[in-house]
Amino acid sequence: MSRTLLTPPPQAESSPQEGSPLSNGLKQRHLSMIALGGVIGAGLFVGSGAGIAAAGPSIVLAYAASGLLVMFVMRMLGEMSAANPASGSFSVHAERAIGPWAGFTAGWMFWTLLVVGVAVEAIGAAHIMQGWFPGTPSWMWVLIFMALFCGTNLGAVANFGEFEFWFAALKIGAIVIFLGLATLAILGLLPGSDSPGGAHLLHDGGFLPNGADGLLAGLLASVVAYGGLETVTIAAAESQDPVRGVAKAVRTTMWRIGIVYVGSMLVIVTLIPWNDKAVTEQGPYAAVLDRLGVPAGGEIMNVVILIALLSAMNANIYGSSRMAYSLVARGQGPKALGKVTGGVPRRAVLASSAFGFFAVLLSFWWPTTVFAWLLNMVGGVVLVVWGFIAASQLLLRRRLEREAPDKLVVRMWGFPCLTWVTLAGVAGVLGLMARSADTRVQVYFTGGLALALALIGYLRQRTASAH
Repeated sequence: MSRTLLTPPPQAESSPQEGSPLSNGLKQRHLSMIALGGVIGAGLFVGSGAGIAAAGPSIVLAYAASGLLVMFVMRMLGEMSAANPASGSFSVHAERAIGPWAGFTAGWMFWTLLVVGVAVEAIGAAHIMQGWFPGTPSWMWVLIFMALFCGTNLGAVANFGEFEFWFAALKIGAIVIFLGLATLAILGLLPGSDSPGGAHLLHDGGFLPNGADGLLAGLLASVVAYGGLETVTIAAAESQDPVRGVAKAVRTTMWRIGIVYVGSMLVIVTLIPWNDKAVTEQGPYAAVLDRLGVPAGGEIMNVVILIALLSAMNANIYGSSRMAYSLVARGQGPKALGKVTGGVPRRAVLASSAFGFFAVLLSFWWPTTVFAWLLNMVGGVVLVVWGFIAASQLLLRRRLEREAPDKLVVRMWGFPCLTWVTLAGVAGVLGLMARSADTRVQVYFTGGLALALALIGYLRQRTASAH
């Protein structure tokens, strides 16, 4: 029986150096709602506008294609996480499958993505608040939100779960109402509206108004919107039944992506012209609500977007702190961050929050240089992480089949063919990003970050093995 797979190596997550272990304060209802709400982010409500403007009605195909890739990734991650739940999720799996350098690289890249995300979300939320309270300084709102969610995460993990439960409930409620109203309008059943039929899908330049290049631009925009789904496998390690929680979350991924993302894009491009300026200026959801005559549609969407931003802040502080804790527990980071108090890695929470706040300051001090570099460095991180997930599953699946087949409660479909398809898909998207002038710099910066971390991780691995 392989010690690499079934029992943790020295400094693994159950190492005594962790002090007291993480709690299991997340209930099944928390985990279920995190899984449902985690797919609904500000990138969907706002960022999808750029994708629609680039691809036109074919944005539906773009979201379906990238959604299929995400389904494969989440299925593979679910297989590994159900077999070996860990707060470091794919970082732990990469370490077990490929080596400590891979776990180090994937973990710290994802940590960087999350803490920079905290800054971006805080700035976005502050911008909305300034619109409602003119004259108030942006930094004040950032400070309030950072203090609120840092404080939430310093408490018991159930606090994080409860916040996310209600945030997710509100986001899901908003999406359900939106899709309901839009469907009625498409069918011509909404008072005061006529069914558009297929006019906007086919007659405003056609289904592919900007050709294959537009479709590819929409594909790149859609990939970004799916980032963050991985957090549910991190949270599952602190739930009362990690295996059942991960299995349930992963098995519902398909219909969540189909309804929320692909369904939303379909009703939007059916109801309004893809080239309507309101799609990018107001956001596609607000534009649809205004077209349907919903009173104060724009402001309603601002509330929903604010909730999505705050939810993402909360989740990113949580996810980054648990990833940092996991890395430290495996000897892959500063030992000072590994202390656990009351089942919570509070020093990791403080460090992750502090770096997020520092990134906000960078956006004020050097918005076009240092902060822009940070944004470019994390631009392709999610794709690198997906690559590590696929490579890890390719290696770990055979070991599980030989040594612990009973742990395969979630199985990747069509293994190994679809795993190779996923790896090819990730490489293909990175190749498309390198081809596009708008995203090429992100590939270079993200590649530089990945190579730097891989080199550090490899040297650390060599040093550890020499001793």
